[in-house]
Amino acid sequence: MDIFRYDKSLRQKGFCRIAGIDEAGRGPLAGPVVASAVVMPDDGKTIKGLRDSKKVPEAERESLFDDILGCCLDIGVGVVDAGEIDKINILRATKHAMEKAIKALSAEPDLLLIDAVKLPHVHIKQISPIKGESVSASIAAASIVAKVTRDRLMQQYHKIYPEYGFEKHKGYCTKEHMEKLLSYGPCPIHRKSFDKVMDLALPFKNND
Repeated sequence: MDIFRYDKSLRQKGFCRIAGIDEAGRGPLAGPVVASAVVMPDDGKTIKGLRDSKKVPEAERESLFDDILGCCLDIGVGVVDAGEIDKINILRATKHAMEKAIKALSAEPDLLLIDAVKLPHVHIKQISPIKGESVSASIAAASIVAKVTRDRLMQQYHKIYPEYGFEKHKGYCTKEHMEKLLSYGPCPIHRKSFDKVMDLALPFKNND
């Protein structure tokens, strides 16, 4: 599928400044949720290999990230940390991160392409295509930017809390992460509102 075709069809309908929006970090037990808004160029330029970040190996994501930054017209990033996630819940935190990403753009878009989420407090026309990261180049680009940005943040957290191995699992519910939770308990960037964090770790207690 040519994911650039979808965005092009919308430009042909008169939308000149289209922002794709996506997030990374809704599912982990630790760390922030990060959203990105990306406005791709309308000159027909494509990025080879651009696709949903979940289908891209880490090294290639880094390369695509550089390609996106090198050609996009505008980019915004929003970050909501674990403390705020605990206060307002992960869905509201995700929407807040997306709103922050939109506000971080240098100019207001005339259309938002958002994967699976509606933003009722943002008064800009919105479309939520099914499987948006696989349909729209703008959303795919946003997914790459959000994922790489969050991964880099988790690598920084690893320097502060090296005992948890955040540089490997990025806060997701892996066997290693669960074992570290059993050994050390939650740290300040764990999401306390995910009140089954320690319950999730317990099955690993007898698997040493």
